[in-house]
Amino acid sequence: MITIVAPQGLRSDLAPLLREAPGASLLLLPAADPPPASGRAVGAVLAALRTPYFLKVDGVGVVPSPGAVGRLLQAARDTQAGMVYGDYRRLTTGGAAIPHPLTDYRTGSLRDTFDFGPLVLFSTEAVREALSLHGAVPAGLRHAGWYDLRLKLSLKGGIFHLRECLAAVAEGPGPSAHFAYVDPAFRDRQREMEEVATDHLRRLGACLEGDFAPVPPDGDVFPVEASVVIPVRDRAATIGEAVRSALGQEADFPFNVLVVDNHSTDGTTDLLRGIADGRLVHLVPNERGLGIGGCWNEAIFSPFCGRYAVQLDSDDLYAGPDTLRRLVEALREGDCAMVVGSYTVVDASLNVIPPGLVDHREWTDRNGRNNALRVEGFGAPRAYRTGVLRRIRFPDVSYGEDYAVALRICRDYRIGRIYESLYLCRRWEGNTDAAPSPETLYRYNAYKDMVRTMEIEARKRKNSPGGGREGRV
Repeated sequence: MITIVAPQGLRSDLAPLLREAPGASLLLLPAADPPPASGRAVGAVLAALRTPYFLKVDGVGVVPSPGAVGRLLQAARDTQAGMVYGDYRRLTTGGAAIPHPLTDYRTGSLRDTFDFGPLVLFSTEAVREALSLHGAVPAGLRHAGWYDLRLKLSLKGGIFHLRECLAAVAEGPGPSAHFAYVDPAFRDRQREMEEVATDHLRRLGACLEGDFAPVPPDGDVFPVEASVVIPVRDRAATIGEAVRSALGQEADFPFNVLVVDNHSTDGTTDLLRGIADGRLVHLVPNERGLGIGGCWNEAIFSPFCGRYAVQLDSDDLYAGPDTLRRLVEALREGDCAMVVGSYTVVDASLNVIPPGLVDHREWTDRNGRNNALRVEGFGAPRAYRTGVLRRIRFPDVSYGEDYAVALRICRDYRIGRIYESLYLCRRWEGNTDAAPSPETLYRYNAYKDMVRTMEIEARKRKNSPGGGREGRV
């Protein structure tokens, strides 16, 4: 009835699963040659299957919940899905079992780091039908074999999320995949993932391969050439440094600093009022409860905003006094609607911490706008043409708002890049990126997958006969 597929190193951990699935066949993936995620390894598994379902196991110390395998099989039969996965619990070293909810799979769930949990059930028939329709997993893939299979299967058999904890997994430090796509050590792997994702977008009809549109001329009159935009709420410990970093920029054009104070309660407001510099514009929205995106809209639609709007977070700093000038020059010279620099990750004391420089060299002018649907973000600092932003607007959320806008921009317009570090991104316990809980991570991932889904649908319309450009997200 079922085959259990697992890496060689998990042989000793499979006893609980085999008790849950008596009579199951066992198929171990190769350890190195071919690599277990390669197209050859996937092909060997499919050729050896003699059961209608197979269960792929990932993770060390996987302990299935009672009845988990049967529940997966029931879900697969009831939904006729080609692939079924479920939530799990993380077992901490202190003995706690922390629920780890996963996100529902949708069209925009393109990231190769999508977490399916430790137990994933496949329908053998659905897999073979999907590959018959969309082509076999290429044998030459060394890293993206299972990724290619999953994307093809998503077009045929469907992928179903069973919102139940089906297993517990021993918590381990493990390497973070958050910055893997910008790490030079993984460049070959990332190129392969990019090729597989781009082929999938072609099958969807959402791959963008034509020329970029010229950036439309500015229709507004601007009071200054550039504005540094800093949304803030309750950052009394860092906002002063951020503002001084912005005001300390050296440029041959007029600029100002727009701080959107989102009704702070910790002294941030008084601190800002005490800064005596005519270039600082302190904006307090009429509405309470805005997200970061809503604060950006307050800035770009204000009469104080310049022709170019340049990002600075309230707990970060520019790396030098030339950051603003370099970003504006790139926007002026490159027929770009947006320019993104590179940043260095530092701690609260400005000591460089891993991963250090994040320069997003995975981006290419040829295919960056397609690969952007696979990766987690665009980088920083970000600079925009205000006229383009006013037509698009930011979504009023506090995570992924920049990603949504950048995806929308690159659907039509070129995004420029600067690969030298222009920005210091501080990691500390209180900021947005600091060790999110499983529930927070769930919301973040679900939001970005939703944004990707919307963007894919829009790109499909753009590529269709008579498809055209639209003005807003």
